[in-house]
Amino acid sequence: MEFLTSSAGNILSALPPFLLVLTIVVFFHELGHYLVGRWCGIKADVFSVGFGPELIGRTDSNGTRWKLSLIPLGGYVKFRGDENATSLPTGSGVAALSDEERAGSFPGAALWRRAATVAAGPVANFILAIAIFAVMFSVNGRVIADPVVAQVQPGSAAEAAGILAGDRFVAIDGVEVEIFDDVQRYVSVRPEVPITVTLDRQGSMVDVTLTPARTEISDTFGNKMEVGRIGVVTNNDAGNFRVREYGPLEAVSEGVAQSWYIVTRTVDYIGNILTGREKADQLGGPIRVAKYSKDMSTLGIGALIQLAAVLSVSIGLLNLMPVPMLDGGHLVFYAIEAVRGRPPGEVAQEWAYRFGLTVVLALMLFATWNDVSMLVG
Repeated sequence: MEFLTSSAGNILSALPPFLLVLTIVVFFHELGHYLVGRWCGIKADVFSVGFGPELIGRTDSNGTRWKLSLIPLGGYVKFRGDENATSLPTGSGVAALSDEERAGSFPGAALWRRAATVAAGPVANFILAIAIFAVMFSVNGRVIADPVVAQVQPGSAAEAAGILAGDRFVAIDGVEVEIFDDVQRYVSVRPEVPITVTLDRQGSMVDVTLTPARTEISDTFGNKMEVGRIGVVTNNDAGNFRVREYGPLEAVSEGVAQSWYIVTRTVDYIGNILTGREKADQLGGPIRVAKYSKDMSTLGIGALIQLAAVLSVSIGLLNLMPVPMLDGGHLVFYAIEAVRGRPPGEVAQEWAYRFGLTVVLALMLFATWNDVSMLVG
């Protein structure tokens, strides 16, 4: 009973920061759909933050109903001619439209206009993340260190490979290394994967091959994860810690790089799961996001907004998966339509969406199982 009471209290305290983060990310995703759709001449009937019964709302001069709904777990844009939240036209709704209405409907729009409107949601998520990271870099700068080894940990992969204190990382697997963070980022997503490191040792180039060890680490809040480690550290004397400041354009470039890092790390992790090199226990759902939101809120609004940026990249990437029900699935249908000259048949679409719904629900159940296991573990 004590555990249940504690868990209920934790869930309730996590709701406000979780809903704030989710609302920001979903709003910008749907705003991307809406803005590009309007630019393409497609009329939007509803823009809803949340699902279910309307709480408050207003209709603008374009005929779009902007509303806040009862269940604050997402949102949607309903374009003219949509028969459901997935924009899957079965035909009957379009047939009921007049010629004028059909001209401004989603299914009646040209193929490129539909594709642009669908792709705009994930793109908006990436833009939001880049903007958040860019503002953070321009305001706070970034603490960096030279990629110079101060100490090699005993018994580590680095020691076994012959890396010495004073060695400077030049490249890993041919990828240039600029700062010490580059080493940590590259190695962390490659546990038990052999890598080749190029070192500058007193002016001579030395190549060594080593395999990062799979290591379980915990963050400040006790969240556990497995990462690759080679066993080298730096310090102020060796690495010359300093704050790098960024101008507006540099901050945007760094925001792009940070967002791309999240994408590549996610893709690498999924690839490692499929090849059996990683466990799938890091795949999380709403419960885990809620916990992280609560954790970050204790560090201040800046940390919470940074989490929103990370989540925005993740949601943008997730929606680009070629699974019916997701934006990526729509884009696959449009690619088929572009090749065939006509869309897939209604029966094929219906079965594809049933399959997509099954996949999405299965992923949600698996992620929820991981989240519950994390909480009780």
